[in-house]
Amino acid sequence: MLNYQEWTNVGMGLKEAGYTAADWDDWSRRDSARYHPGECWSKWGSFRGSNNPVTAGTIVALAKDYGWRPDRSEYSHELDWNDIIGAKDELVIIDKHWVEGQEIVEPEAWNQVADLVKYLEILFEASENVGYVVESWEKDGKHLPTKGCWDRTAGELIQQLNQCNGDIGAVLGDYKPEVGAWIRFNPLDGHGVKNENVSEFKYSLVESDDMDIDQQNAIIRQLELPVSCLVHSGGKSLHAIVKVDAADYDEYRKRVDYLYTVCRKNGLKIDSQNRNPSRLSRMPGVMRNGHKQFLVDTNIGKESWNDWHEWIEGINDDLPEPESMASVWDNLPDLAPVLICDVLRQGHKMLLAGPSKAAKSFALIELCCAIAEGRKWFNWSCAQGKIMYVNLELDRASCLHRFKGVYEALGWDPQNLNNIDIWNLRGKSVPMDKLAPKLIRRAQKKSYIAIIIDPIYKVITGDENSADQMANFCNQFDRVCTELGAAVIYCHHHSKGSQGNKRSMDRASGSGVFARDPDALLDLIELELNDNILMQEINKSVSHVCKEWLNKHVKNWEDHVSQDHLCSERNMLDACKKLLPADINQAMQKDIEDARKAVKQRTAWRIEGTLREFPKFTPVNLWFNYPVHYVDDVGSLNDVDADGEGPSWKRAIKKRKPKESKARERKQAVEVAFEACSIDGPVTIESMAEYMGVTEKTVRNRIKEHGDYIIEENAVWKKIT
Repeated sequence: MLNYQEWTNVGMGLKEAGYTAADWDDWSRRDSARYHPGECWSKWGSFRGSNNPVTAGTIVALAKDYGWRPDRSEYSHELDWNDIIGAKDELVIIDKHWVEGQEIVEPEAWNQVADLVKYLEILFEASENVGYVVESWEKDGKHLPTKGCWDRTAGELIQQLNQCNGDIGAVLGDYKPEVGAWIRFNPLDGHGVKNENVSEFKYSLVESDDMDIDQQNAIIRQLELPVSCLVHSGGKSLHAIVKVDAADYDEYRKRVDYLYTVCRKNGLKIDSQNRNPSRLSRMPGVMRNGHKQFLVDTNIGKESWNDWHEWIEGINDDLPEPESMASVWDNLPDLAPVLICDVLRQGHKMLLAGPSKAAKSFALIELCCAIAEGRKWFNWSCAQGKIMYVNLELDRASCLHRFKGVYEALGWDPQNLNNIDIWNLRGKSVPMDKLAPKLIRRAQKKSYIAIIIDPIYKVITGDENSADQMANFCNQFDRVCTELGAAVIYCHHHSKGSQGNKRSMDRASGSGVFARDPDALLDLIELELNDNILMQEINKSVSHVCKEWLNKHVKNWEDHVSQDHLCSERNMLDACKKLLPADINQAMQKDIEDARKAVKQRTAWRIEGTLREFPKFTPVNLWFNYPVHYVDDVGSLNDVDADGEGPSWKRAIKKRKPKESKARERKQAVEVAFEACSIDGPVTIESMAEYMGVTEKTVRNRIKEHGDYIIEENAVWKKIT
């Protein structure tokens, strides 16, 4: 067990290393005797850094003190300064610890002019100016090149070299054999030799002075660098003139940075001073201190920068190889276990879509409870197991209270609360591409069978109307499914406007990727309740209240009420007046009023499905009676149209309602919107406008027309009568 100072040092070390308070809190939970909820979060804020910070090295030292030892398998090796710690780097394609050198043979019959001419012909157009240097000056015992010449084109030089009878000095000027000569690999504008004088950003120089030249040769070839000319420097390095074909200087810098990063990660120790496009390289065809500066090879590796870049990016895709159906026909793999019967398998994805304020979060919390307890969710049985609920919207207290409220409203005994883990991230959410690895790390050893993310608009990366950006976003869910073997379930909102005449898979807001990506799409749409249905529900609800009071206070009361009267509000109220004492009858009235009010606040929904693994199911009708949904088993909602549903002639008739009817509907819409929005706390003009699908100005006008509500700034209140 760590003492207090050691525990604090771990927290400071984690913060210094870029981890979060949640990581420290998650680790601290392992010591139940010391752990205090919320302590990590409050302490975290006091870690403000110092001139002598506690680092991750402190954590490693503590771990060793308490018995931890690093893995020293047969494949381990000492780390290089540029080694990547952790996950495999996608740019690494060569195991630099196992590179075998590829020998370079110096030519015996060497045509010096032919080497230089070939170099010029490959790198330059005939009309392009070439920069070269044959003169040098000495500093601290080292010979350095001058600016040299830049006034002749490649065509002129090639013509003169072909006529010089092997005397390169007669064309370029005499050089010092002990020093050699240099050449610039990018064409110039004829006015100087600086970066701004480079006319085309065609090539970059890859050179390494810090490793065996045969190993340099091997790595350059194994990386398939698009090398136009590979020149032996006459010293201890190769000069690879690599095609980058950049459009301008900015693109040149980016491509060279990428090129050098790939080389460095694969063990080629690059001289980073060679980045600039006007850089000098060793000229082939001349002598240097008794050694030849010669062309080793030309046009090796990939043909172009784009070909090479695509190859590097794709070679580590970790994709499986195609397999023959014949090889598995008689030995098919087992299907993933079912999570939600006839709807979803473990390791697959499900989207719950619906309009704003459709109680989608309550539906997902109900699903959490059903999986934890192994019970039914709506019409479907659920497998039992551990589940993580990623809460991105509610504050921690509200979320926890909501879970308890759902359990109590369902009437379930919470026997398996240990199966539910809640990750509260309100105010701490990050884009999904950043959240996915953090989620995977926390869930890796928990054996979850499902992860619920609510809601996804908090973690969307990119434009939700862009198919390619949303495809990349949804790929993060695949990553979680694959890494954890758990189902990922998430919710999203509908687009604006009437949804009834749309297919269920076309209602979700944004790109169609949302509807087509998941293995199961469940879509909620609200049903338009008429007065008859509301009266029926009020009738049943009031009758139920009467039965409860009669059961409590009157023995054998059924003998005084006919079977036909049991579902009649009027008859049951009459029976209560006759059979119950006046004071009890009076006390019952509060429950009666509460029952009527609850029915008026109740909303009705239809859930439809688009499934990839199972046959399409018959739409399921639901009542939402805060805070839970329950299935309409008696069929009251079977013939009810969804919002905006029905043939055009029927919708047109509805639009031609008399003014009194329209006024009544507007009044009722205000009441319903107010009650629905009050579910989440104080009601605002903004929340009512979103719920009703109208502007805030329209809401203000309708509230004024109604008369029973008041507006204070942006808040809406019901008048006390």
